[in-house]
Amino acid sequence: MKEPPDVAGNQILPVAVQINTWRKASRKMDWGISEAEFDRAAALLPSTLTAEDRSHGFVGTVLFYGFGDDGCGNADTVVSGQLAWEYALKRRRGKTWQCEYIDFKKPENIRLRPGAPTRPKGFYWAKIQPGKRFQNMTVSQLRKHLRSATGCGPEGFQFLSITHPHFADLMTERKMPFMALADYDVAPYGFNDFFDAPQLFCSNNVLGLGIGNVDRNYPLFGIPTLRFVHASQ
Repeated sequence: MKEPPDVAGNQILPVAVQINTWRKASRKMDWGISEAEFDRAAALLPSTLTAEDRSHGFVGTVLFYGFGDDGCGNADTVVSGQLAWEYALKRRRGKTWQCEYIDFKKPENIRLRPGAPTRPKGFYWAKIQPGKRFQNMTVSQLRKHLRSATGCGPEGFQFLSITHPHFADLMTERKMPFMALADYDVAPYGFNDFFDAPQLFCSNNVLGLGIGNVDRNYPLFGIPTLRFVHASQ
């Protein structure tokens, strides 16, 4: 597989490349993201990482998108994750796996965790720490320590499926930890039992979607975090 540009040292891709990956995904999936939205995203150039950002494990700034509406003027975070996962299913052509206990066709069993920041509609930028910093922590422990950052929700799906799929390849090569998405809650049995969080992993080039208990540590899984920069609307 041809290596994408500027990935030496597991780096985040340049702004123009990330915008182009979103253009390609929108065309392929018929999402209808307008040219005006792409122009606004390009105009809102993300800020560079500070020394403090780097000391906290942040490696770059990534472009995300909020789809749908939660009824309060914010993006629908379940739909935003679902659409990115559907793109992964199409793009990877069968090289995916999904746990039966997480099903986007049952959105009542997936939610943004209580207290998590809402996501804006349209494009927004966020600095990302891809997970290694919190590899020895449970999701519950991380949530108690969040201040200026938050966990990944739909951003985890969009990162691995749309803008930075080469990070999935790095997971296969064991150069990056797998990801627990700390801003999502999952009720695996559908009885409002929200005690799991989604997990994304890639082994033997198969991208997997599973779940894990928020009070349990999984040694192969890191917990990525985000610092939001600004939105396009």
